[in-house]
Amino acid sequence: MAVVDLSTLYTAGERQDAMSTVNFGEKAIQRVQIAVALDNEALQLTDPQEQRAKFDEALQSYIHAIEALDAAIKWEKDANRKKSYDVKKREYLKRAEAIKKIISEPPPTKQKVAAGGGNDDKDKQKMSDTMQSAIVKEKPNVKWDDIAGLEQAKEALKEAVILPMKFPQLFSASGRTPWSGIMLYGPPGTGKSYLAKAVATEADATFLSISSSDLTSKWLGESEKLVKMMFETARENVPSIVFIDEIDSIATARSDSESESSRRIKTELLIQMDGVGHSMDGMLILCATNLPWAIDSAVRRRCQKRIYIPLPDAKARRRMVEIHVKKIVPPPEMTADQLEDLAEKTDGFSGSDITIMVREAIMEPVRRCQSATHFKWIEVPATNEGEEPQKKLQPCSMSTPGCIEMSLMELASKHGPETVIAPPVLYMDFEKTLSRCKASVGQSDLDEFEKFTLEFGQDG
Repeated sequence: MAVVDLSTLYTAGERQDAMSTVNFGEKAIQRVQIAVALDNEALQLTDPQEQRAKFDEALQSYIHAIEALDAAIKWEKDANRKKSYDVKKREYLKRAEAIKKIISEPPPTKQKVAAGGGNDDKDKQKMSDTMQSAIVKEKPNVKWDDIAGLEQAKEALKEAVILPMKFPQLFSASGRTPWSGIMLYGPPGTGKSYLAKAVATEADATFLSISSSDLTSKWLGESEKLVKMMFETARENVPSIVFIDEIDSIATARSDSESESSRRIKTELLIQMDGVGHSMDGMLILCATNLPWAIDSAVRRRCQKRIYIPLPDAKARRRMVEIHVKKIVPPPEMTADQLEDLAEKTDGFSGSDITIMVREAIMEPVRRCQSATHFKWIEVPATNEGEEPQKKLQPCSMSTPGCIEMSLMELASKHGPETVIAPPVLYMDFEKTLSRCKASVGQSDLDEFEKFTLEFGQDG
């Protein structure tokens, strides 16, 4: 569409010989200010009809302003000022022509508006799919007995989660109501996420496992919509448990330096946890964190039960070692005294540290294979019934009768890599590993948790 030349509309001017040049300039400035203000208002409007009406007002104001500038240019005697008026006139002529083009374009049709609504529905469906994918479809198969120690924490979770869902009649009278928010906190590697898996296994409820990445988006305004969608999904699938791991990553204490996006996520999370406009019946928010002191006080307040998950004691450490040892094939032969010794030497270890220690210990036979200079043939029982026993090569000392002197790579080249079998795991492998493995939690960290527990927590 051709742009209309508006300069043909402004030939009349204001012909008042008695009026001074300064009055023409002042009048032009006043009219320009009105036109620019109307132009900015139009740009802020979202309704197409209102925006076109406001642009029409701005166009008329620009026309009056340009007429005033024409008069100022005609009667101005100062060359520099005359040039400045001319530059401004051209600038506002260009803007007036652009507005004329905007007004001339047809308004958006209903079909286009409907298309926009379709995009909103599509985005909502996408967010809903994200939350649906967070629902744990299959039980993790982690039982309470699989968790060594933490007896008080397990009892607290049974009371807060399992009993209300299996025996709702116990909470329907006498003012008893189930907890709607529980926080598990403690040093890393103590089993907080493992406890959540046990809850998912034992509770007959929909279990949503959420991380911070599920609730954050690069698009403005989408993160708080994801938070809202998470709660909507939980309400649609009651009874439900929403497990938010590492909640400190999205619910840190509010400050002046934080981003607007982070503040909006926390605001929406607080509103939803309070159940404003919605019921929290049949829902539980289960949070886990290694930094409870970093969490916003309003979020902490909404977690009515705050359960401390400490480092395992000697009894729990012994049970952990037993559980891991039973999974080794073939299991190492260890006496009760040796198990007690390992439990004592792992004082200060978290459950994760003990797992790493055991993994390190069962690698020792592989290292013996790698450094061995002599191997011997042994007979290995068949794994399947009806099969013949197999002959395998295993590392041995050079004084072993019938041993073969060769390295691991030479053995693989001559007899094939499948003929090598690692020697069994021994107690000495655990002793050797303990000389290298260290606890991952320091005393200063434990002091912080003890301080928080005294102020805000409950001993698990």
